[in-house]
Amino acid sequence: MKRNEGTGTMAETRVILAGLWVAVMLTYLLGDVLRVFAGDIVPGEIGGHKASQGMWLGIAVIMLVPIVMVVLSLTLPYPAIGWVSIGVAVLVVVFNLAGLPYAGMYDNFLILVSFVFNALTVWYAWTWVSAAA
Repeated sequence: MKRNEGTGTMAETRVILAGLWVAVMLTYLLGDVLRVFAGDIVPGEIGGHKASQGMWLGIAVIMLVPIVMVVLSLTLPYPAIGWVSIGVAVLVVVFNLAGLPYAGMYDNFLILVSFVFNALTVWYAWTWVSAAA
């Protein structure tokens, strides 16, 4: 098994990246569940407006990003997966920053937690690809 200085084997780094994407997804899902239980959502509406099928499709695509990243972390060739992980993690943070602040304290806290997971993703991926340089 190939070793990478500072981050263990390639397989270990892939599993760490996949695990971080799982953590991001679960953090988002926890926020969604808490929003339902807190009564902060009205079914069928987004921001006080009736949601269209196109809006739901857009949300589905956005929520699939971490799931797709889990699969890519385990299958995309090295070093491409390192660069893709960095790029997607940064884009996800920028996307979430655009929505701050959120209405609930729990939402703001969970977004900050997801930022930590994304920062770890960038750090692991950067350490991994820069070790090869």
